[in-house]
Amino acid sequence: MTPNPKSYVVGITGASGAVYGFRLIESLLSLGYTVHLVVSNAGWRVCKEEMGLNVTSREEFLQERFGGYPGKLLYHPVADIGASIASGSFRVEGMIIMPCSMGTLSAIASGSSDNLMTRAADVMLKEGRPLVLVPRETPLHAIHLENMLKLSRLGVRMIPAMPAFYFGPQSMEDLIDFMVGKVLDSFNIEHTLFRRWGE
Repeated sequence: MTPNPKSYVVGITGASGAVYGFRLIESLLSLGYTVHLVVSNAGWRVCKEEMGLNVTSREEFLQERFGGYPGKLLYHPVADIGASIASGSFRVEGMIIMPCSMGTLSAIASGSSDNLMTRAADVMLKEGRPLVLVPRETPLHAIHLENMLKLSRLGVRMIPAMPAFYFGPQSMEDLIDFMVGKVLDSFNIEHTLFRRWGE
């Protein structure tokens, strides 16, 4: 029997930086993985306003954007609380929310599961599966920090959108790739998105 390709849940919220999530999806699909995608309503708005994307027909747009990769993209509307990824019996390797708004982070920290994004994150926690959040906010106040600390103590990996400069980035794409590479590193996924220290 041929083993199924590994699957990851990717969430995109209304925080600034939807381009991070898109590059992550491209990277996972290019490696042949299956991606279960959830985008909040605010996330779709950011895609339109920051990236100039026409997302009126969302599934058609996603097919056009990501249809040419060897991996498989499965889109789940954020209101579909009965989707496969809402159940702990549905197995995936883990979940990444990139970027993660402070509202979504707060909901996860409080155990709120009122949409598919936060429910899928709650499933990762209860099943002991990897959950990575990429918060994108500045400055941070005490509530933000307390919520991040609470989740970190539960094993959630926090990878703030803070790109490095030691590798000599030449473009915005280099900075985006660095952050996506750090997320892939957290899952031990091999990549060549940035030059490592000492290379």
